[in-house]
Amino acid sequence: MRLHSSLTDLKILVRGAGEQATGIAHRLFRSHLRVALTEIAEPLAVRRAVSFCEAVWDGTCRVEGVEARRVGGAAELDGVIDDGAIPVLVDPELSCLGTWAPDVLLDATLAKRNLGLHRDLAPLVVGFGPGFEAGADVDVVVETNRGHDLGRLLFEGCAEANTGIPGDTAGFTVERVLRAPCDGRFEALTELGDAVAAGQGVARVEGREIRARIPGVVRGLLRHGLRVTEGLKAGDIDPRGRRESCFTISEKARALGGSALEAILLRFNR
Repeated sequence: MRLHSSLTDLKILVRGAGEQATGIAHRLFRSHLRVALTEIAEPLAVRRAVSFCEAVWDGTCRVEGVEARRVGGAAELDGVIDDGAIPVLVDPELSCLGTWAPDVLLDATLAKRNLGLHRDLAPLVVGFGPGFEAGADVDVVVETNRGHDLGRLLFEGCAEANTGIPGDTAGFTVERVLRAPCDGRFEALTELGDAVAAGQGVARVEGREIRARIPGVVRGLLRHGLRVTEGLKAGDIDPRGRRESCFTISEKARALGGSALEAILLRFNR
């Protein structure tokens, strides 16, 4: 293990820059740790206002006052961090590991399967959610299912299996999720934070409308113009109706950020 004069010297790489990964990175950044993110070339974040992957599309973005910037290669990571921002690198295969050599690797894609992670990739390797086994392919697994064990660190075994049912919000689960009705180009008919009624058209794909099944606010929505496939999650209606919730990090993402910080401190704060 590389020796450090301070915890703030630790280099932390987060795989993924969507909603949950952003909440994790935001909390680590606010704790004065050196954080970088990797993403795919065309991210499909629904909760775009709280996802650092928007920097892939726009070059830069901000979430709750923290700036993320897209970089062209691993050689630029430290410069952006030193400038007080979080770098986002398009590198789904983690090719940057050979040059940037992080002390901590966190897989926060929540892909529900292992995308090639193993314990030799960094001194501390953490997987979030199902698909990883603590003590085998990763050092630590973080429970991501909502409920009593959300955020629990597991040092042996696996997280709970994926239920396939979205988390309960004000008594609604599958009803609040919007999905593409077919393959084609996604067209947004509303904006993030808009209030909608049950039955109202929120978006459409190839002329087929995606309608809200419950009243609330548009908490998540894909970018206008993206190519989508049938069944892809395209949006999210929040029945609580609080517009500000559309633009702030969720309680789940904050909890997972705290879990990441705990795992790091357990390993390095000795």
